[in-house]
Amino acid sequence: MKMFIKSVFVPDQAKALKFYTNVLGFEVKQDIPLGEYRWLTVVSPEEPDGVQLLLEPNQHQAAKAYQEALFADGIPCTSFSVEDVDAEYERLVKAGVGFTVAPMVAGNAKMAVFDDTCGNLIQIVELL
Repeated sequence: MKMFIKSVFVPDQAKALKFYTNVLGFEVKQDIPLGEYRWLTVVSPEEPDGVQLLLEPNQHQAAKAYQEALFADGIPCTSFSVEDVDAEYERLVKAGVGFTVAPMVAGNAKMAVFDDTCGNLIQIVELL
């Protein structure tokens, strides 16, 4: 068994798509209209056949409550692996991304946490 898709809840798929592609550098994998919303996934250009990130509408009250609670408590909803947290932190800060946690060492990893502008905190992790 392997991971196929992981989700992040977003209130606005178009806004999320711009952030995840234009700022983070992900690429669109699937964009299928489904009525008012889309089945919209992005992938890392480093792993175009890897795990897809679904930009999932947070329209269900449980999804919205879950997303808001995690954000309010400062808990990242997911983590992305990077080769160099410090370099990625600098790149994203220059692109205007806001961080809630600057790069720090935690055990055998260096990590930082940023706000994806769509109601989520995302952790980036470098294994040391």
